[in-house]
Amino acid sequence: MSFFETAWQGDALSVTLDVVLLAMSVATWTVILYKVWLLRRVSADVVQGKAAFWQARDIAQGLTALGALDRCRVLLPLAQAQQNRMPGTLGAQGDDVAQRTRLLRDALHEVLHRLQSGQVLLATVGSTAPFVGLLGTVWGIYHALTGISTAGQLSIAQVAGPVGEALIMTAAGLAVALPAVLAFNVMGRVINRLEQELEGFAHDLRAL
Repeated sequence: MSFFETAWQGDALSVTLDVVLLAMSVATWTVILYKVWLLRRVSADVVQGKAAFWQARDIAQGLTALGALDRCRVLLPLAQAQQNRMPGTLGAQGDDVAQRTRLLRDALHEVLHRLQSGQVLLATVGSTAPFVGLLGTVWGIYHALTGISTAGQLSIAQVAGPVGEALIMTAAGLAVALPAVLAFNVMGRVINRLEQELEGFAHDLRAL
């Protein structure tokens, strides 16, 4: 009988830990695949969009170029931030530079929030999955030893089987955690690079 068959035949805690690890793995790979797709598109959009915008003759032409190239809408909200003024409100008071800075900052924070979505989940899975697996191992070994103590004479093979199956939970926890940790670190570096690009673009827009 395989480990996956025996895993679902344990007690309530064992099955719960198996379900938690499975849910963590599915959520991790869903986030990884989505973030790989998103960050690749954003990286290409930022390079092409910035070049097209600064080659335009005026703001209107630049916005048109960004609308065609900025598929993930990371540059366009920054370029359109100056159009979000609300005359007659507190937001419209103060000098012009302060208004533009505030609008660009708000737009930049919204874009960065979208880029960083999923990072908390990866960090949480990477830090907790090993402990979930370890808990499953401890619980499995406890039940194995309890069964051994109530049985008669046992051989090494009879002891090694249940204990080995319990130790697999630790390996399962590490298998879930390692992709999450690696993805968090790699994608964090890509997001930091994109953040610097977007902050530079916002700074140049404010100067413009």
